[in-house]
Formats: sequence, structure tokens, C-alpha cells
Amino acid sequence: MSLSEILRAVGLDPAILVAGLSGGALRALSRRRMKFREVVLAPLCGALAAAYLTLPSVHYIGVVGWPMPDDPQPVVLASAFLIGTCAMWISDIVLDIVVRRFTGRAVPP
Repeated sequence: MSLSEILRAVGLDPAILVAGLSGGALRALSRRRMKFREVVLAPLCGALAAAYLTLPSVHYIGVVGWPMPDDPQPVVLASAFLIGTCAMWISDIVLDIVVRRFTGRAVPP
């Protein structure tokens, strides 16, 4: 079995994972101060977020009536890339809120 077949067997689309991974890599490389932790975790976080959030997001876009092409694959991959890019920012915001809530101080930048 290839890696692609294994991913598909567990319900993950390899194209969506790669798009999310690429979005996370873009986010990691666009930071002014790159930290090793972010360079490693941002692509992984982007891939996981894209894997689980892309299809519901594309479905929601269709439900609210935004125009979609006949073949939704470009929309799926573009959404996966955007979700992968935003995933680490969202996790930073959530982590900052949790730390502020329990410690009363902000996370250092």
C-alpha cells in the first residue's frame, strides 16, 4: 500500500493535505522572527486543519449561495491552502486566550 492509499483509507485526501501543508509553510516562512517550533508546527497544523475543515467549509460556501464552478476541485484546494495558512494564526489566538484566562498575563511574542 502506498502512502496515498493509506491516507485515503483513513478518510484524508492527499491533495488537501499538501495544500494545507503548503499554506502552513507559507505562514511559517512569512514571519519576521522564525522560530524552529513554528517552522515545524505551522505546516503540520495547516495540514491537519485543512484535512478536517476544508470540506465543511466548501459545503458551507455552496449552501450560502456563493458562485461555484461546475468542478469544485479548484475551490477545495484553494480553501485548503487558505485554511492551512490561517490555522496557525487561529491556534496562536486561542492559545493566547487560554493563557490569559488561566494565568492573567499575555504570552510573550
